[in-house]
Amino acid sequence: MILDILHKTEYYFSAAPQYGLQQIRLTPQTHTGQSVQSWDIKFKGGSPEAVFTDHLQNKVHLISLDKDATHLAVVSEGRVDIEDNHGIVGPHSGFAPLWLYLRQTPLTEAGKGVLKLSKTLTDLQGTDLEKLHALSAAIGQKVRYETGRTDAMTTAEGAIKAGAGVCQDHSHIFISAARHGGYSARYVSGYLMMNDRIAQDATHAWAEVFIPDLGWTGFDVSNQISPDARYVRVATGLDYSSAAPISGLTIGGENESISVDVQVQQ
Repeated sequence: MILDILHKTEYYFSAAPQYGLQQIRLTPQTHTGQSVQSWDIKFKGGSPEAVFTDHLQNKVHLISLDKDATHLAVVSEGRVDIEDNHGIVGPHSGFAPLWLYLRQTPLTEAGKGVLKLSKTLTDLQGTDLEKLHALSAAIGQKVRYETGRTDAMTTAEGAIKAGAGVCQDHSHIFISAARHGGYSARYVSGYLMMNDRIAQDATHAWAEVFIPDLGWTGFDVSNQISPDARYVRVATGLDYSSAAPISGLTIGGENESISVDVQVQQ
């Protein structure tokens, strides 16, 4: 399936910041099951300082906010050809070793809620794939999908206590439980084409687990499926903070606001 994507993020300030620096992880890459046919990223109100591939194999643009700028726009767009591999990305590659993905982070730290859910992995008889799908189902039943109950800094345990969350929260809980069960797991940010619309609410997130004989395999807890031809992988990390589409800092400035427009269509 060939998907066309347009992603526009705009920041507004009533008074210009003294300084601003942003990391942009908005460039998908070609790999098993995903072929990037074209991709372009543009900035208005900001200047590129560097482009590099980080230790997790994400392509990153580092941009600084222009002097006296009260508006920053980041526009990325392109075309990607996706095969339905049932979520299987395949063998591990890159500089980061598999054991790195066993390490919990502040956002995924396992508490009582995660430990209870992770028992699914030990109590159930079956293959790794069956156990992990069962874990996904258990999380979906425990934490319903609901916007406005969590934010970007909500931890896995915090979302479990709230009993509700979004794709980011589902992914953190799944990753935390999988790591506790001895599986290398990582966070994925990207795009999902919804069948009934072109304009999407936001970018999407899911998890991947390294399974022997299969390699990295995706699990979308929010939709209770493994990623198919509607999913575009953009960045991976230990959690949201290392795979976020845009992250950074500003010094000074007043009344910051943000608008996001994401369009995905076949």
